[in-house]
Amino acid sequence: MLKNRLLFGSIMAAVFVGLILLDGHLDGSLTQAAPKRPVQATIFTLMIAFLAIPAQFEMGNLIKQTGAHLFKLVTIPTSILLGSSFFWAQYFDSHGFFIMYLLWVPAFSFLALFFTQALKFGTDGTIRNVAASFFAIIYLGFLCSFILGIRIAWGPWVLLGFIFTIKASDIGAYTLGRLFGKHKMCPTISPGKTWEGLAGAALFGAGVSFGFSHFSGIMSPLWAVGFGAVFGVLGQMGDLVESMIKRDAASKDSSASIPGFGGILDVIDSPLATAPAAFAFFYCVIG
Repeated sequence: MLKNRLLFGSIMAAVFVGLILLDGHLDGSLTQAAPKRPVQATIFTLMIAFLAIPAQFEMGNLIKQTGAHLFKLVTIPTSILLGSSFFWAQYFDSHGFFIMYLLWVPAFSFLALFFTQALKFGTDGTIRNVAASFFAIIYLGFLCSFILGIRIAWGPWVLLGFIFTIKASDIGAYTLGRLFGKHKMCPTISPGKTWEGLAGAALFGAGVSFGFSHFSGIMSPLWAVGFGAVFGVLGQMGDLVESMIKRDAASKDSSASIPGFGGILDVIDSPLATAPAAFAFFYCVIG
C-alpha cells in the first residue's frame, strides 16, 4: 500500500502541478512579467468539472449503502455550476450577479430534487433522498468553489501552497501516526487516527508552508508557520468528516479507483473541508 501511495501520489502531484502552472502561464497569473488576462483559471475550472463527475458517482455509492438515493442527473450539473461559480463571476463586474448566482443555483437545484423524487419514487423516501442529494451538492460543489476562488483571487502559487500544505499534513499524520501513534484521537470515527498523528500533521504542515512561502514569497515566515500548523490540524478534521460519511455507509474507502488512496473523495476530503477557512485566511492576510 505504501508503494502505491508513493507512486500514484507522485504521479498525481506532478500532473496537478503541471496543469496549474500551465493554467497560470496561459492566463498570465504565473508571473508579473506576463499580462494578466481578465478570465483566470480556465484549465483548473475544467479540471474541477471533470472530477465532479466521478466524485458524485463515488458519493452516490456511499449514499446508496445508507438506504438513500443520489439523484445524479441533478447533483452532477449543479455541483459543477456551484464549484465553478468564481469562474463565471469573472465575466460580470457586478457583485450582484455573483450573489444571485449563489442563491439561484442551490434554490433551483433543491426544487429540482423534489421534482426528480416525485418522478422516480413518489413520496417514498422523500426526505432521505432529497437531503442526501442536496448534501452531495453542498459538499462537492459549494465547498469546492472556495478552492477555485483561492486560485482566481490570489493566483496559482497561493493555491499550490494551500494544497501542498494540506496534503503534507496528511503525510505527516500518516507517518508519525504509524511510527509513534499510541493514543487514539477519535476511535469511534477513525480508529487509525492518533494524537501523535495530529501533531505530525501540524508539524509537516508548518514545515511545508514555511518552505513554500520562503521560495514563493506569498506570506511572511511567521504567518506561513501559523497557517501550516493550524490548517494541518484542520485538514485532519476534514478527513474525519469523510470518515463519518464512510462509516455511516459501512465502507473503508469511497472507491478503489486510485491505488493506495481509495477514491477521489479520499484524496480531496481535506482540501474541501478547509477551503472556506483558507479563503477567509488569505482574504485577511494577503488582501
